[in-house]
Amino acid sequence: MAVIHVVGAAIFHQGRCLVALRSARMSLPLKWEFPGGKIEPGESPEAALRREVQEELGLEIEVQGFLGLGQSVHNGQSIELSVYRARFLSGDLELAEHAEARWFAASELSALDWAEADVPIVPLVEEALHDARSEGLGGKG
Repeated sequence: MAVIHVVGAAIFHQGRCLVALRSARMSLPLKWEFPGGKIEPGESPEAALRREVQEELGLEIEVQGFLGLGQSVHNGQSIELSVYRARFLSGDLELAEHAEARWFAASELSALDWAEADVPIVPLVEEALHDARSEGLGGKG
């Protein structure tokens, strides 16, 4: 079975995480995901994330480190999703592919209809958001 390696970004800003809704024309339509995409040959995961988020959402991010791994099988292909923690730097949200993108608080994430590979990452993001608040950081960044 072919394995497709993709990267996603859990983008944090002001105590929330940016999540994108796949459009009806994308595979896994109308499922929520951490935005990202495929790594180009010779590209690092961090560079791929910066490029994909800029292309798909019009945002500049700082990739801060590996958060977790999710896996699924779709149309006979194994999807391996590496999600990285990222910080919003600048830009105005503009959707190139997704139907919607919104900033969610930790308490809102588990109610969303997630793409299968993203599901194991959700509790890690919730924990990261809670940790930022409990450390008195106000969740900024």
